[in-house]
Amino acid sequence: MSAPPPSRPAVAAHGWVRALGWVRALVAVLAGLVSMGVVAALGLWAAGAADLPDGAFPRVVAATVVTAVGGTVELSGNAGGLAESDAGLTVIPLSVTLTGALVLAAGFLRPLRHRAVAGAAELAGWAARIAVLWLLALLALALSARQTFSLSLDDFGQEELGDLGDLFGISPEVGFTTDVLTTVFFGLLWLAGVLVLTLLVARGAPLPGRLLRFQESVRPAAYAMVALLLAYVGLGVVIGLVVAATRGHAAQTFAVILLGLPNLVWLALTIGLGATWNGRVDGPFGLPMPHVLDEVLRGKEVAELNLGTLSEHDGRVWWLVAVDAALLVAAAFVMARRSPARTRAWQHGVHMAVALALTVLMICLVGRISAHYGLSVLGIGDLGGDLGGELFLRPEVWSAFGLALLWGLVTGFLGGLLARPTRHRGEAAG
Repeated sequence: MSAPPPSRPAVAAHGWVRALGWVRALVAVLAGLVSMGVVAALGLWAAGAADLPDGAFPRVVAATVVTAVGGTVELSGNAGGLAESDAGLTVIPLSVTLTGALVLAAGFLRPLRHRAVAGAAELAGWAARIAVLWLLALLALALSARQTFSLSLDDFGQEELGDLGDLFGISPEVGFTTDVLTTVFFGLLWLAGVLVLTLLVARGAPLPGRLLRFQESVRPAAYAMVALLLAYVGLGVVIGLVVAATRGHAAQTFAVILLGLPNLVWLALTIGLGATWNGRVDGPFGLPMPHVLDEVLRGKEVAELNLGTLSEHDGRVWWLVAVDAALLVAAAFVMARRSPARTRAWQHGVHMAVALALTVLMICLVGRISAHYGLSVLGIGDLGGDLGGELFLRPEVWSAFGLALLWGLVTGFLGGLLARPTRHRGEAAG
């Protein structure tokens, strides 16, 4: 009896030659984009953007998705030869960002589930396939997210401007476009961050054999930080729903939830740690709920936003410290439970400190807000005066980083002590 012919090496399930891999990558990318588009559209609709003229709503949704992945939307103005205009906007709608990251991470992990180890080439090929399709989607979004609006000078609240506009035929225009190269660069960087973080956080995600030794120290801490951030978002959703049900302004509240809830709750996380943000609110701009933020920042050249200044307007802000302490100890406990039993309490403290400091640094980078506009017609008004407005919010990064290290050391040590009596992964037999 002749021996069976040698079998050919099996093609990796996620190899480049498999059309099914491309289909799965396409599904993951489309699911991420559609989820982000739906959340952005609902949030903008709640904010009243559906009434924009010239059918601009889809383009505004596209621009919102672009900014959610780190892309740049540039504002432009044209008020004719007798006028000047200036505008700028920098903000990341983190509700849209978080939704896309979670959906895209689930799509990335689905073909890799139920496996302990995966080769580096296989993971790189699977990620590259998603990146190619993501790049094409970014290009389509960047090219479609552009629009120009015509404004009436009567809308600026000064009668003499309306008269001058009618006399000289001045019709200001404002529009937005996307910087394609910047959008592609930061969009791909955002994708890489999501995929790497997914591999770090998910216990069931396979890793190359050479990286397995790092998962004992990195994965529990990364998982704890993601759980912490999601816990704050969940708490913010509950508070937002209660506010919408009891205090009115439901549409505005839902717009905040669907567009910028993480911007607010993660800001609260850093303030509860003792961090300080500097900012200013001037003109018609304003920060969403709670209104105490607007009260602290409005009317000053540069105002400090921290526990001290907020408590002058609302003493309940000190509850942020208690909430931070409780959730950080809970996150540290979860981290310790997922760590090997041989890990000592002080090591949990170090792991928690590094993880929390990096998390706060990320919040400081993505939580910045900057917006301004100005209009001047024949010297009436100026680019930063009565016909202008400004809003900015930026952190004192290194003090926040240092406070996060301190909080992480203490809560990580406590979490390690609390987890010691419990049975957890890696515990040695008696």
